[in-house]
Amino acid sequence: MNLQEKIEQLFTKSEFDAHDHEVFNDFKTELRTGRIRSAERDENGDWHANAWVKQGILVGFKMGEIVTMSFSGETFQFFDKNTFPLRPMNLDDKIRIVPGGSTIRDGSFVGENVVLMPPCYINVGAYVDEGTMIDSHALVGSCAQIGKRVHLSAAAQIGGVLEPINATPVIIEDDVLVGGNTGVYEGTIVREKAVLASGVILTRSTPVFDLVKNTIYKSDGEKSLEIPAGAVVVQGSRQITSGFGKENGLSIYAPIIVKYRDERTDAATKLEDYLR
Repeated sequence: MNLQEKIEQLFTKSEFDAHDHEVFNDFKTELRTGRIRSAERDENGDWHANAWVKQGILVGFKMGEIVTMSFSGETFQFFDKNTFPLRPMNLDDKIRIVPGGSTIRDGSFVGENVVLMPPCYINVGAYVDEGTMIDSHALVGSCAQIGKRVHLSAAAQIGGVLEPINATPVIIEDDVLVGGNTGVYEGTIVREKAVLASGVILTRSTPVFDLVKNTIYKSDGEKSLEIPAGAVVVQGSRQITSGFGKENGLSIYAPIIVKYRDERTDAATKLEDYLR
């Protein structure tokens, strides 16, 4: 029986023995090392959730017991499931973690030469590929997939998803720049080299207006909202054209693609390399 079959079997159980905990710890090690992941890209460039991996994470919450995870006295206490402690780390991981309160939960993968600025948080099931920078107060939610050389600026929020188990998590592909206070949620896919300006919010219900290609991008049923490769997305608004909204001159938020990445954009984003 392979690991997937063992996890699928565990998912149906309500009581767990020592052997079950061993299976789960093996599963968590595979997640931590990146040999398995909660979503993967196929040869056509489409992303698919690995439902059994999400099942394994949920099993961990089911079998875990809340314990003290404190490092000091009574005034600085932490209580969490014993199945999800902090991720084991050492210098050989080649991850730069600046002091100041960042946390990586076990069951997440963090590649070499990733830079973590304090305080940031990486949740279980997340995959953060090599050369990425996660800035202060940034969040990588459960099962989110972050590509190579991504920059998550200060207070950027990358949403997570565990249930439903077949739901695709947020995907940020290689070389994407995510601006400060930007939020990407509900399975949105941001293709490679896109730039999300500060304050942009993307959700499943958010239409994105492309001024360059004269089109509107939306999620459609099970299909996620998808930002094209190289798109530069900024905050915008659109007028309400009827009723009370029109009478009062109101408008609603609308992210807008104003251009596609060029040499000037690349020069501006390249400045971060000096911080690594």
